[in-house]
Amino acid sequence: MRIVTRIVLWAVIAFLGWKLVKAINGPVEFNKVKEVRYAKVIEKLRDIQSAQLAYQSLNGKFVGSYDSLIQFIDTAQYAITTRRDTSFADRERNIAFGLDPEDGGYYLEERIVDTIGFKSVKDSLFAGTDRYKNMMKLPYDWAPGEIELDAGFIERKGTKYAVFQARVAKESILKDQDPNLVAQENLIQSVDGVNGPYIQVGDMNEINTSGNWPEFYDSRRRKE
Repeated sequence: MRIVTRIVLWAVIAFLGWKLVKAINGPVEFNKVKEVRYAKVIEKLRDIQSAQLAYQSLNGKFVGSYDSLIQFIDTAQYAITTRRDTSFADRERNIAFGLDPEDGGYYLEERIVDTIGFKSVKDSLFAGTDRYKNMMKLPYDWAPGEIELDAGFIERKGTKYAVFQARVAKESILKDQDPNLVAQENLIQSVDGVNGPYIQVGDMNEINTSGNWPEFYDSRRRKE
């Protein structure tokens, strides 16, 4: 009986030890996985952000369709301009005051903008790559799906403003991880974390084209 008791006690001790190690290492490993996956999703959100800002600069609004956004990247062009200042005699004022422009009359200043060429949006944003064609797809085989995209207008003090939003639920990115840790991640509110249940760029309720991820992900990208 003593031998059996000892075996049972050692089994209990081993089990409790394993549970303790798991409790300590679980969140550590979860955070490692989370940061790697978030970084890959954020790269795609940055591409969507760049494409949307380019679309707005030429069309005055954002677009809620990936097909339309990809077609825009494939076909749209930026105008390359140059600016120069010039002046010319203010004829009406010179006549009214009896002045001769050659003797120091009134002159008007004007800035002239000349178009000297064009450059494609595709080359400006994605030179040498066609990754924008898959910017909507989640970067994991085990989590198929697309990043949600929406666009429209909101009104503030009688003025309409164009807005867009691209987002993906954390649960989609971390669907194979510990459900309890994922639930905690959805509730996080921290300057060093991605707050809320989504990683997103833009906002359908606010005039905001930024992402909701912390500076950590941008600084790491610059180092790489």
